[in-house]
Order: sequence, then C-alpha cells, then structure tokens
Amino acid sequence: MSAVPAAPRPASADGADRGLDLLLVPPRARTGWRVVPARILAMCVVELQKLRHDRTELYTRAVQPALWLLIYGETFTRIRAIPTGGIPYLDYLAPGIIAQSAMFIAIFYGIMIIWERDSGILTKLLVTPTPRAALVTGKAFAAGVKSLIQAVVVVVIAALLGVALTWNPLRLLGVAGVVLLGSAFFSCLSMTIAGIVLTRDRLMGIGQAITMPLFFGSNALYPVSVMPGWLRVVSRINPLSYEVDALRGLLIRTPAHLGMDFGVLAVAAALGITAASSLLSRLAR
Repeated sequence: MSAVPAAPRPASADGADRGLDLLLVPPRARTGWRVVPARILAMCVVELQKLRHDRTELYTRAVQPALWLLIYGETFTRIRAIPTGGIPYLDYLAPGIIAQSAMFIAIFYGIMIIWERDSGILTKLLVTPTPRAALVTGKAFAAGVKSLIQAVVVVVIAALLGVALTWNPLRLLGVAGVVLLGSAFFSCLSMTIAGIVLTRDRLMGIGQAITMPLFFGSNALYPVSVMPGWLRVVSRINPLSYEVDALRGLLIRTPAHLGMDFGVLAVAAALGITAASSLLSRLAR
C-alpha cells in the first residue's frame, strides 16, 4: 500500500513564503494566460522550498520503490514466471515502479488543496487575477516536480541494482516529460475528488482505495498479453499504462507507441485540469 502523506507543515518565512508572495501579488499590467508561466514557476518554487527545508519525505518515499525492486523484482527475475520479451524482469519492472512512485505522490495532492482551504491560502489565491485553470496547472506541475525528484531516486536505485537504463539526454528529457504529464493528471484527479468530497479524511480513504487498482490494472508489473480480457480493457483506459509504456520505450528501449503515449497523457492532463478547475471554487466556499 502507498504511504499516507504527512500533514503539510507551515512553510518557513525565508523559503516557501517568498514563493507564495509571487503568487499572491497581483500583476500590474498583465492578466489572463500571459501570467501563467510565472505563476507555474512560482508554484514549483514553493514545492522545492518545502523539500529544501524538510528532506525527510524524500528519504521515506525511497523505501517503497527500493523494496519493490529488491524483493519483488529480484525474486521474479529468478523464477522467470512473467514473459518480458527476453529482457530481465528487474529491467522490465523498473519503469513501472518509477510510474507507480510518481502516481503515489500525485494522487494525494488534493489533501494539500484542502489544507490550503482550511488555512485560508486558497481564498487568497482565488482573488488574484490568475485564471483558476492556471492555478490548477501550477499546482499540477508542482506535483510533477516532486514526482520527478522521486523518479530520479528510483532511477539511481535501479542503476545501482544493475538495470540497463539508457543515459541518452534526449531520452531522459522525454522521461521527465512523461513523469510531469502523468503526475499532472493524477494530481488533478486528486484535486477533482477533493472538490467533490471536501474533507481530508474522505479524500485519503478514496485515494487509498483507487491507487492499488490503478497500479495492478496497468502494465507496470506484467504485460497486457497475459491479462484476462476484462483487465485488458481496464489497462487500455488507464493513463498509468501509457505512462509505463512510454517510460519503458525511453529507458530500456522496448517497443513502445511514444506518439500515442504522449498524446493520451497530454489529453488526460488537459481534461484533469479542466475538471479540477471547475470544482476549485466549490472548495473555497
């Protein structure tokens, strides 16, 4: 099961507060989507400042993917029970664990929105000239930044275990794009659920209930060809499957449909941003 995130801690005065100031100060001559890049960057700065002042989350979140790779991956590599097209199972598993780790971070991001509602920050954000969709986009890609840091940790662990990963800079840039898009969708899914249930306890329960079905209903652990028919249908509509497929194609050069994978993830992220934006005002009531 995924680790339940700790309650957000107040940001330090010299760190995240400066990032929030960038978000709360209204622009003088620019409104609308022209301010989006600056606001998205400011939101990412807030998240990075939190990690800089408290690195515990990075260490604790590295435990679960390490266990998946060390125990599950090493065991199934030896018994050779899952067909992987001739590549070691540990190599096959590593991209799936990267996607899983990123999803587990993003799927609980709605808790942060509810905490901001309770502390009054969300109300302040909503009175700025920035469009709601821009605020949601900033938060979605801030979640992507945290997921990307987690992905780097998993890649390092996989490399230490001898997984044959590519180090081509262009492919690694593609990996970063895949993780950002996938995390943007799952964080928006979490924010959408937060806008419906309105409480942290309900959101935490729903998040715990859907993370493992999303994980096991994808191609992260086994190829689609070995799934029963009904699970293949689930896998084809599960965005995590397209994220894993793209990561495998980029990192270990397995056959992949990169154009379709990026397209599905981009559309899913756009739909997630639209849904979360429409419910953002409901959270602030």
